[in-house]
Amino acid sequence: MASVQSTAKPSARERLLAAANELFYAEGVQTVGIDRVIEHAGVAKASLYNTFGGKEQLVRAYLDTRHAATADRLTRAVAERDTPREQMLAVFESQGRQFDRPDFHGCAFIRAGAEASPGGLVQEAADAFRGWMRALFTRLAAEAGAADPDTLGRQLQLLYDGAGISALMDHDSTVASTSHAAATSLIAAATGASAEA
Repeated sequence: MASVQSTAKPSARERLLAAANELFYAEGVQTVGIDRVIEHAGVAKASLYNTFGGKEQLVRAYLDTRHAATADRLTRAVAERDTPREQMLAVFESQGRQFDRPDFHGCAFIRAGAEASPGGLVQEAADAFRGWMRALFTRLAAEAGAADPDTLGRQLQLLYDGAGISALMDHDSTVASTSHAAATSLIAAATGASAEA
């Protein structure tokens, strides 16, 4: 028996989020006007306002979608490793694979957060992602036996952010090996383990 394929057209919400993801990530949330998103999505202007309420809410939804996708990718990378040390390094390895993508435009949260009004929905979304990243690194640092997991978590987040900015601005995906080596050294120093362990 032949399988039945769904021919359902994506909802207006799905099309708006797909268009927002493509345009906002490639060009920036302030550069892209709402009319371009609507046109790219192929929906009526009323669909945007009925679904999201306005541009800021659409940007927040776009960032929430990227947060979920990034968290899923990193969580899977961490789960594939056995020790907390390997799990922390897996975060950098997963990030490094993003640098080789032709559509890599840096960290969506750093870019959107830099353009956001303080205290708004966009800043909240960027802060939520950064909080999630710091909590991930801090938890893994504690599990690895770091004397000061909070400090190691902050150091690893700083390295993660810097690697993404460097890969974007220098157009150099080889920064991934440099950030991995630096993370290895930081983890070894903080846990008293050998960098080769």
